[in-house]
Amino acid sequence: MASTNDFRIGSVLRMDGGELYRIEEYEHRTPGNLRAFVQAKLRSLRTGNLKEMRYRSGEEVDMVRMEKKPFQFLYKDGEDFVFMDNATYEQITVPMLKVGDISKYIRESDSADILFSEDGEVISLEVPAAVILKIIETDPGMKGDTATGGTKPAKLETGAMVNVPLFLNEGDQVKVDTRTGQYMERVKK
Repeated sequence: MASTNDFRIGSVLRMDGGELYRIEEYEHRTPGNLRAFVQAKLRSLRTGNLKEMRYRSGEEVDMVRMEKKPFQFLYKDGEDFVFMDNATYEQITVPMLKVGDISKYIRESDSADILFSEDGEVISLEVPAAVILKIIETDPGMKGDTATGGTKPAKLETGAMVNVPLFLNEGDQVKVDTRTGQYMERVKK
C-alpha cells in the first residue's frame, strides 16, 4: 500500500470497488492549527468524470503500478482499435471505451503510448499533446479574411471537427491540441 505522500500527477488509484482514477492535480494543505490534509482532483479512467477527494496526510491508498509501452496504431476493426507493439510486433485490440476522445486525433501508423496495469489490463492511451492533421472539408476562405476575424468549422482527416480561422482552406494542415481539441496554428508544408 502507498500513502498520500507518494502522490504524483498521472498516478492511478483504485477506489470505489475497483474503479481506477488518475490523479490530475493535488495539493498538500496545513490550515492553521488543524491537521494537514491532501486535496486531490481525480479523473475516472472508465467514465472520464472528475472527482475531488480529501485525504488525511499520510493516509494509505491503493495505488496501481503502471507500465507504459510504445505502440503503433494499425487500423480500426469495427468499434475496436488494433495496435502493434513496436518492440515485439505483437498486435493487441483496444476497445473504443479505453481509447476515448483520442480516437479523433489518431491516424493509421501514428504512435501512441498504452498504459497497462500490473495485471496486463489496458488502462488508457496517451498521444502527443499536439498533432498535425489536414483539413478535408470547410467553407472556402475569402479575400480579406484574417486570423482575428472569426472562426469556421472544419472537418479534419480523422473526422474530428475543429473551429479554425476564416482564411484556412481545404488541404491546409493545422496543429491541434489533443487535450482540448482546439486549433493551435497553421502548419506550412
